[in-house]
Amino acid sequence: MTPYYEQYESNPYLKEFYQDMKSWSFKSQIFFLTQKFKSHLKLIHVQNSVVQDRTIYEDAEIFARNLYRSRLMRKRDFETYYDLYTSLLNTLPSPDLLIYLRCSNRTIRKRIKNRGRSYEQNISPRYLGRLNQLYESWIASYSLSEIAIINTDELDYIHNLVDMVDVRKVIEKYI
Repeated sequence: MTPYYEQYESNPYLKEFYQDMKSWSFKSQIFFLTQKFKSHLKLIHVQNSVVQDRTIYEDAEIFARNLYRSRLMRKRDFETYYDLYTSLLNTLPSPDLLIYLRCSNRTIRKRIKNRGRSYEQNISPRYLGRLNQLYESWIASYSLSEIAIINTDELDYIHNLVDMVDVRKVIEKYI
């Protein structure tokens, strides 16, 4: 299995987005959508199994939707974005497996703090909670492929080798 990490740092709008979400939400989300589409196309041709850090689905179904519902993205911008997303989606094959790393809002905040990205440190707990709720709703209705749900509140799969191996074993059951 080869990991493919999101290239979040290449988003030229991200710092401004966290400073003023309403002004930068559409531009930032269009950038992420474009990057995810290109990544998805590239990964289709990889011969071995690939684990993608963040999917094209999440950008639209979680992040852009949350911005719209929170009135941080205008209706016409969201509709334009979502129309583009569905058009792109129709050209892509579904993944073989979706891996959902479930965790609580508390764990999300702890991981953001530990990650140490300065522009993320002031994200409101309410904003993160809404994202988590959207993830749960989305995963409950997701039907494009099998889903492996891994509860990660008690896991440190970044630094703890035992946890890494346990997560890998769960994933390997599906591939």
